[in-house]
Amino acid sequence: MTMISTERPPVAAILALGLTQIIGYGSLYYSFSILAPGIARDLKWSSKWIFGALSAGLLIGGLAAPAMGKWIDRFGAGRVMTAGSAIAAAALVACAFASGKIAFVAALIALETASNLVQYGAAFALLVQIRPKVAQRSITYLTLIAGFASTIFWPITTALNAHMSWQNVYLVFAALNVAVCLPIHAWLSSSVTRSRKRASAEPAKHVEPSLSPSIRSPAFMLMVTGFALESFVNAALLVHMVPVLSGLGLGAMALMVGTLFGPSQVLSRFINMVFGGGLPQLVLALISAVLLPAALVILIVTAPSVPGALVFAVVFGLGSGLSSIVQGTLPLALFGSEGYGQRQGQVLAIRLVVSSTAPFILAFLMTNVGVFWSLTVAATVGAIAVFAFVAISRLAHLPDPSHLALNRAET
Repeated sequence: MTMISTERPPVAAILALGLTQIIGYGSLYYSFSILAPGIARDLKWSSKWIFGALSAGLLIGGLAAPAMGKWIDRFGAGRVMTAGSAIAAAALVACAFASGKIAFVAALIALETASNLVQYGAAFALLVQIRPKVAQRSITYLTLIAGFASTIFWPITTALNAHMSWQNVYLVFAALNVAVCLPIHAWLSSSVTRSRKRASAEPAKHVEPSLSPSIRSPAFMLMVTGFALESFVNAALLVHMVPVLSGLGLGAMALMVGTLFGPSQVLSRFINMVFGGGLPQLVLALISAVLLPAALVILIVTAPSVPGALVFAVVFGLGSGLSSIVQGTLPLALFGSEGYGQRQGQVLAIRLVVSSTAPFILAFLMTNVGVFWSLTVAATVGAIAVFAFVAISRLAHLPDPSHLALNRAET
């Protein structure tokens, strides 16, 4: 027991993986909004269709996620991430050399599918496979580092695009994935192999499930539902943050308010790292779920107040940042480390399928029922996520039926 309690997170692996997450999210996701106008112009498409292609890529990538989760458990997350870096680089090159709309959409689908091999889902699984007992802390540290991806890559992408075409920007990003991410993931792959050999000799190193077998299936369904609904609210508001704030009458202040979101995400991860170590992961999941609809209610009630909008951005960012942590730590705490990759793949699939529809649904609602009612619908969806995590808590405190049957038999 002493060895387990004194085990420390793999600092070198977390720092190295943090760098690859910044590059992975920055080059494969955050850069798209900056490059989209140039892509739309060259392909003679409207920006609506370009973002529609991105949603299609996210949707198809989500459908492939369960298979990727199985690969992570079977071959090791490090090997999967190494291959993912190579595939992502190839997809970026294919985007750069796409000769038309069909070729670009095919390359973009490949890119978003490959991103599942190198981003959070795979990275969390890698940390679990390297050192399961401290994986929850490791995931928290990783999300703190990776939280700077948008802060770093939005200005980098903007600066590069000011001096070169979007095609050449994609080629630079492809080189980064090959020259930086691929070698790091290959090195981490060897760490996973060593950890798996130790784990086979030391079964105690695994993290055991905290839920009894009889309630794991309903608890898993509730957890997936909560995460999917949170992702819906997140995706809808992130894409439409500035239009929503402008529609509420904030005008030029909308952009300034929106810039508070990113720092608030990082702040929530830092607060959790410093003060949240003793809290159960289910409590953290509940807090993150409550913060999202609470932020929307603040915005609805106070609009068009600038101070109210500022509070909204901070609270929403805190909830979103905490949510990204518990999406990695809660499955580990509830269901253990065995089969973690497959479970993450299943969760990711449903999350991506649901969240890929969110921007279109919110845009439709804003056009047809207005901003206030659209935010009310989003807040209601977020509230349902809260009830999902409350239901898990209620299930977790129910007595195990098998124990009750055993007690009756003994009586």
